[in-house]
Amino acid sequence: MNSVDLTIQPGEILGLVGPNGAGKSTLLNLISGIYRPDSGGIYFEKEDISRLSLNRLCKKGIAKTFQHAHSFPNLSAREGVMISALYGNGRKLTLDAARKEAGEQLAAVGLSQEKWDIPVTNLNLIELRRSQLARALASHPKLLLLDELTTGLNPSEGKEAIRLIREIRDKGVTILIIEHVMRVIMGLSDRIVVLDHGEKIAEGTPAEIAVDPHVIDSYLGERYAF
Repeated sequence: MNSVDLTIQPGEILGLVGPNGAGKSTLLNLISGIYRPDSGGIYFEKEDISRLSLNRLCKKGIAKTFQHAHSFPNLSAREGVMISALYGNGRKLTLDAARKEAGEQLAAVGLSQEKWDIPVTNLNLIELRRSQLARALASHPKLLLLDELTTGLNPSEGKEAIRLIREIRDKGVTILIIEHVMRVIMGLSDRIVVLDHGEKIAEGTPAEIAVDPHVIDSYLGERYAF
């Protein structure tokens, strides 16, 4: 990354786009504490969080999904969400309460109840995405980082994912989303930041980004100029 400067407003959906290798996932990994910045700072609610551990960041209200949906492969979807409910925030829940919340979150993201208690390795892509989103939500985040949540989904599944993301924002969660499907990012985001080779090359509303000559040249191509 090269001096990337951006601000996310509370309650906003901020889209992050750019070509492969632009630094999008790296930026999310910096914000979520997976990586540490070599210079500069990352501030959350006016606090410098640049050096905080993953668990402390989660308890402060930052949660992240990942490009690759497999995690806790030997656990069921419900058990994975229970772990987040138990340890992903400062609350003290009993196992019964965590189990109840896991069911509520899985239902909220639309995972069929018959899939809750089978190993996640037996879930298909959309089911894995839903279980991963439920796990992130069980930590009760203030800021949700979504890394290509709709990648690999068909148009119908993508529309459902968009609906879920909007519902999450409407409940007060701020969202930073990476997405390559332009119809998704353009229709979902309040603002968009464009990265290229680790640098921010543009920032603005979807309408502004769609006609930015620099963005068209480096990423969108003429077919998205409208």
